[in-house]
Amino acid sequence: MKILMMSVRDDEEAAIKSWSERNNIKVDTVDWELHPDRVSELGVYDGIVIQQRSKVEGEVYPALKAAGIKQITTRTAGFDVIDLEAARENGLTVTNVPAYSPRSVAELALAHTMRLIRKLEIFDERAAKQDFRWAGLQAAEIHSLTVGIIGAGRIGGTTAKIFDALGAKVVAHDLVEREELKSFVTYMSKEEVLQKADVICLHVDLNPSTINLIGRDELALMKPTAYLVNECRGPVVDTDALIEALEQKKIAGAALDTLTGEENFFNFNLQNKELPSQQLIRLREMENVILTPHVGFFTNIAVQNMVDISLDDVVAILNGEKSEHQVS
Repeated sequence: MKILMMSVRDDEEAAIKSWSERNNIKVDTVDWELHPDRVSELGVYDGIVIQQRSKVEGEVYPALKAAGIKQITTRTAGFDVIDLEAARENGLTVTNVPAYSPRSVAELALAHTMRLIRKLEIFDERAAKQDFRWAGLQAAEIHSLTVGIIGAGRIGGTTAKIFDALGAKVVAHDLVEREELKSFVTYMSKEEVLQKADVICLHVDLNPSTINLIGRDELALMKPTAYLVNECRGPVVDTDALIEALEQKKIAGAALDTLTGEENFFNFNLQNKELPSQQLIRLREMENVILTPHVGFFTNIAVQNMVDISLDDVVAILNGEKSEHQVS
């Protein structure tokens, strides 16, 4: 058995080598993505693992089938770059890693929330200018807040547990209400969560029903003192509507680990270069906005889990077994 892992970063190499040695299976690594011009190089492999932000084009799927590939595994929770119908039509099983480390993303949501409510971004901006005044920047204590979770699945549920442990009141909206959360989470409609919460944390999958889930109407429901924290996917939030709400002080601030169009700027060194997004430019100009380059997953445990789970799934499928992480 021989597996190719694509879009590999330096920090993943040790985890890949460890898995390969434990399982006695050859894993080659490359830094390029899965696109039509690369499919001809896949014929010597039995399975593939991807991690990319750009779409897998339509012509790739029949080419993979012709090359004898039977699956596409993405070592990410999101799988919107893959056309599931095209994969199905070409006999390709698709798997993802839905819970590589829920705490990694949940803890970033906490860190972002703490920076927002303590006004640390603003203090940093002032200190950089040698302005050490604190007038007008009184903070809130976290146990005095109501935290709203939209999308209380594995990651959102973990976020809820962390905030509950710190004494915050937690309210949530999800299509599935989990019994194990009901002892400390109050479920309600999305509109009620938006109206009642001091901090809104987004933890939903990206699918047609969640694109622009938070738009002008939803932002208008939030308190003018409330904050929005997005740790899931950029298109879940209507960025223009968010910028408008921030500029008009309809909400107090936002922390964004993901942004629409991020494949054009996140994880790139753009020092001394013109930024390719006007939305990014405007958000960076706001002192009450925190931007991080989609690093919620980027912890030691999460990276190891993403590698291990994805490669385990490839082996299971190639051995004719069913993976619990199949999305097609």
